[in-house]
Amino acid sequence: MSDVPGVPEGVRPPPTDPMKGARGVFAATLILEAIVVLLALLVLPRFGTGSTALGFGVVAGIAVAMILASGVQRRPWGLTAALVLQGALLVAALVFLSSLVVVAVVFILVWAVLVWMRREVARRMAAGTLPSQQQD
Repeated sequence: MSDVPGVPEGVRPPPTDPMKGARGVFAATLILEAIVVLLALLVLPRFGTGSTALGFGVVAGIAVAMILASGVQRRPWGLTAALVLQGALLVAALVFLSSLVVVAVVFILVWAVLVWMRREVARRMAAGTLPSQQQD
């Protein structure tokens, strides 16, 4: 009865794939994060110290990688790529632009909540308790 991955036999699959919506949220979050990081690069040198051309280039490169990673969220490794970029941003912020650490930590918390929500939806989908899986 169930051909949806993660939904056991005998459990009614949801009419639409909730993970497709989650992947859209992941992609949108990456775009938003890239915008915030790029805007922060314009403002932070005025308030922080230690911003170098190398640091600016590395952090801008990570922001561009976030934009590119938003386009691969439908791939099985898309979420992993997004999470690796979170770690890369934190390391780059610690090494090059200490003022950017706050932005990195905030987005790490956002991604932690998104991953938790994805796991919760997957758990409920496997148990057959999503509202869309209930009998009418």
